[in-house]
Amino acid sequence: MNLSGSTMRWAASAGLLSVCAMLPGCKHPAAPPPMGPLEVSVLTLQPQTLALNTELPGRIAANLTAEIRPQVNGIVKARLFEEGAMVHQGQILYKIDPAPYQASLAQARANLSMAEANLPSLEAKVNRYHDLVAIHAVGQQDYDDALSALQQARATVAADKAALSSAQINLSYTPVRSPITGRIGKSSVTVGGLVSSYQTTVLATVQKIDPVYVDVVQSNADLLRLRARLESGQINADKAQASKVKLYLEDGSTYPVEGKLQFRDVTVDATTGSVTLRMSFTNPKQVLLPGMYVRARVEEGVKKGAILAPQQAVLRDPKGNPYSWVVGKDGHIVRRALVIDRALGNQWLISDGLMAGDQLVMEGTDRVKEGMPVRTTVFKDTTPSQPATAGSR
Repeated sequence: MNLSGSTMRWAASAGLLSVCAMLPGCKHPAAPPPMGPLEVSVLTLQPQTLALNTELPGRIAANLTAEIRPQVNGIVKARLFEEGAMVHQGQILYKIDPAPYQASLAQARANLSMAEANLPSLEAKVNRYHDLVAIHAVGQQDYDDALSALQQARATVAADKAALSSAQINLSYTPVRSPITGRIGKSSVTVGGLVSSYQTTVLATVQKIDPVYVDVVQSNADLLRLRARLESGQINADKAQASKVKLYLEDGSTYPVEGKLQFRDVTVDATTGSVTLRMSFTNPKQVLLPGMYVRARVEEGVKKGAILAPQQAVLRDPKGNPYSWVVGKDGHIVRRALVIDRALGNQWLISDGLMAGDQLVMEGTDRVKEGMPVRTTVFKDTTPSQPATAGSR
């Protein structure tokens, strides 16, 4: 029977091993030494004092907004501003053709002059009849008629004065003025356009944007939760920072000027269950424009003895519940269920489950089990830390 080379070598090796096993001087290879406790990196948790805040989305709103509309009918004769420019209170923006209103004013003045011209003769007639009726030189009816004519003439004078005042007002409306100081937008009418009094279409809009408002909404549930924490002493109100607000723009940059919390609305929106908060920011360089999306950071208070856990040390079970591994005093692994408050940078603020002095397993979490003995080393963090700033949960 022919055997291959590999088969012959295997048979030879097996024979040598069998012979070695029967010889007294032949030694087996040494077995590996038993493994010691698993080595894990741990971080000893220390309590911290944190300024907690909430980050809320919002929009910029102008401090004042004036929609420019004509108050008289007519043809626009001139536009006296540059779109997008700053205009001042009382500045003339448009001129409406004043000719018809100048004519009406002149007519009102003429009517008043005619009415006033009749008064002296009627007053004199009434005075004469007053003396003559006493001696029965004229009849009582004649006196009454003269007195009635005088009163009618005086009423005509009063009506003509009112008509004159109305004509003056209408003429004063032919130059359309800005009611506030601010930046004006685009014009919806050109020279030669026909406008009507109190029309629905605005001629232009003037907005005061220094300072500006930031309107944000906050869940009423979050407000109730914050109030409960303040009352229970879990966090302390910082009166010096309570009304200060920081603003973050759409590109992620920070607005350099701090704002001030003006008020919280007293009514909860029935459809969203939220409350509107209004902040005020100075805007000297007019970086903030109405309608711009921003994020406002509102100070909540100060939490003493806060426990922060790096996010890499917080795991999730199949149901999504957070937990961490901790090395107990006896050197064995303990699993701790956690209650997380919010994210602070690259860390979690822990409400329950961890305490000061706990040795939190940072590396080796995928190899440990409950009750396993371990050997600890100090965790060295090589990743850049992110600022622990509180945002919305």
